[in-house]
Parts: sequence; C-alpha cells; structure tokens
Amino acid sequence: MASKSTQVQVSLGDRSYPIYIGSDEIRNADIARYVSGKKVLIVTNETIAPLYLESLQQQLSDKHLDSVILADGERHKNLETLNLIFDQLIGGHHDRKTTLIALGGGVVGDMTGFAAACYQRGVPFIQIPTTLLAQVDSSVGGKTAVNHAMGKNMIGAFYQPQTVIIDTDTLSTLPDREFYAGLAEVIKYGLIVDADFFQWLENNIDLLLQRDKRALAYAIELSCKSKARIVAEDETEQGIRAILNLGHTFGHAIETFQNYKQWIHGEAVAAGMVMAAELSVVSGDLPEADLQRTKALLQRCSLPVTPPADMTSDDFARLMLRDKKVLDGQLRLVLLKRLGEAWVTDQFSIDHLNQVLTKACAAT
Repeated sequence: MASKSTQVQVSLGDRSYPIYIGSDEIRNADIARYVSGKKVLIVTNETIAPLYLESLQQQLSDKHLDSVILADGERHKNLETLNLIFDQLIGGHHDRKTTLIALGGGVVGDMTGFAAACYQRGVPFIQIPTTLLAQVDSSVGGKTAVNHAMGKNMIGAFYQPQTVIIDTDTLSTLPDREFYAGLAEVIKYGLIVDADFFQWLENNIDLLLQRDKRALAYAIELSCKSKARIVAEDETEQGIRAILNLGHTFGHAIETFQNYKQWIHGEAVAAGMVMAAELSVVSGDLPEADLQRTKALLQRCSLPVTPPADMTSDDFARLMLRDKKVLDGQLRLVLLKRLGEAWVTDQFSIDHLNQVLTKACAAT
C-alpha cells in the first residue's frame, strides 16, 4: 500500500516532473517551488472554488494571485470558455513568467494546460486534480485540449506541467457519480497493461467504493505509474501511448452524440471499453470469460456497459470516423489480446465491428 505521501516521476528528459500523491497535499506540498515568477493565475470552477481555492491561495500568499472561476461541466470545455482564461491573463498583465494552476477536474486541467501552451507561446502550469478521473488520467502526460461541436478534444496541444499535486482528501467531496466515473479509468489500466492490478481491483473494489484511503492511494499510485511509463516511452502518441485510449473511440462518439450534456466521460469510456472488449472477443483474441469479468467489475462500480438507448450503430459509425486515431481515412481501434495486454490496430473486420455495434445498440 502507498504511504501517506508518495512520489511518481514522469521521465521526459528536460520536461520530466514529479507527481505527488498524499493526504492534504494542497496545504502540505511545496507548490511554490514550482512557481518561477511572481504572478500566478489559478483556474478553477464554481464547484471546486468554495472548497479548495482559499487553501491554495494561502499556500501562495507571497505571490501576486489572480483567479478565474469557470462554469462546471464538459459542455463548457470549448474555445469560448478558454477565452475567459485569456481575458484574465491579458487583462491582468501576466507575462511569460506567470504560472497557471489548474485546480479542478479534467475539464479545468485540459483547458488550463491548453491556455498555458498558447499564452505568449507557452507559460508554465501546475496540475492540482480534484477528481479521481483527473488524478489517474487527464492530469498526467501533457494532453491539453478543448472540444468542438463536431468532436471531442479536437483542438489542443501536448504540453507538460511542472508538477502534478494529487490531494486524495479531495475525493471525500466528490459526488458518487463522478467517483464511479473515475474508477472506469482506473480499471482501464488493469485491462491494458496490468492483469495483476485488474485482479487486485476485483478483490478490493468494495474498499474503493467505500473510499478507503489506503486502497485509494494504492490504486492512484499504480495508475499513475502505469501512465508515467507509457508517456515516457511515447510522449506524443506516435505508438504505444494510444493504448491509453481503450474504449475512448466508442466513448467519444457517445459524448459527441449527446453534445457533452448527458453521460460524463468515465461513463462513456466504460461502455466503450465493453464494446472494445466485445470486438476483441469476436475477433478471436480475448477469451469470453475476460469480457464477462470486465463487465462485472464495471457494473460493480455502477457504470454502464451498453451505449445510450437512443444511439444507433449508424451514429457510432459516423462519429467514430472523426476520431483522432483515424489516419489517412483508416479507423484504428484499441483492442485487447488478453487482460493486461492491449494493442492498436486497423486490422479488424468491418463486419465484426458492425456486428458489435448492432448488438450493443440492440441491448439497450
């Protein structure tokens, strides 16, 4: 099990950075160490600001602090909202030594990172993720983006933070639905690279659902270590990093279909991972028993294992072709060879894909 405060390193040469995982890290971590200039802009949202903004401001009381409080939710992750960050930066006369701090979930982190990548061609930023999904996935690895009406995360950049501060106490205020959605990304690591971790999750899921602090710290640490290893090997997703997108091509299609207003990201990914596993079974790779284990674990986390009832196979086919993994018009998918081993391929049968889409949409 992880100790009270654990450090995981993301090794990227001169862009390497530490991830700190522990209790009360917002107040205990030496955040100022990663702030190079005198000015800081904290980006957060209307849900998180009343809970943690003041504690963070007290940590950085010797800096010139500005903050921008955004509306909460994936539907606000767009260029219009991004401009609110730029308005604060420009209006507050922030320069290239300004540090941006993302205090919030994946939406806040993605937009803050993208703003940092763009403002004056790049300023430093720090990730302080407050949701489980952001802690184990979106805050680590430097993917930053906003959505477009026609596709998720279509406008963005690879831009690494100075550090990631994971305060596990923030999970105590996370609504159940958001917490369960984060578990989908935790389960993903077991599916793609760590069969032993998947089995640990099966054996300890009740502790995680009870938000046991030791179990959560351990799950977060292992998830971050898995992602750090993959990112270190393939920072800009030219190869193996794409396996981190298991279920995401299907899931992004769901989110885009719903205009980012109904299912949240982890729910869409959960259903997408089942569809990817179904295609892996039909393709003759994944044993049926492993598909059933996957569905059972997701269902124990109150996550969907079939797509929305109003979505058709034609909707999936149309929207999946807008995915960023489409190269030269060829759809690529992340599939499973077995529990703990994923691969990216365009060598699957379109008939098999259509069979899986038709079956999944009929099951809702």
